[in-house]
Amino acid sequence: MERLSKMVTEKPVVIFSKTGCCMSHSIKSFFSDLGVNTAVYELDEMLRTGREIETVLSNLGCNPTVPAVFIGGQMVGGESEVMSLHLQGALKPKLKTAGALWV
Repeated sequence: MERLSKMVTEKPVVIFSKTGCCMSHSIKSFFSDLGVNTAVYELDEMLRTGREIETVLSNLGCNPTVPAVFIGGQMVGGESEVMSLHLQGALKPKLKTAGALWV
């Protein structure tokens, strides 16, 4: 948990992903299209540490565990939660507050 806390505060937007996950791919593309520079951790490429992080994400309520998006150090959730925020008009202000989006 301590390691995860450190990781999610390294950048304004952090995404935990798996290389073969289509939902992870779409959420990474979405943030890229918005012009947001994210920190992406591919759990399936992180060997033992990836499994540990996935367990912590599951314990935090991420189901499925990827993609898991953190903005400003706070867990937002997966793709559906991010898209819901976007459709409500709440995502860009959240990104601006976190320092991930300037326009």
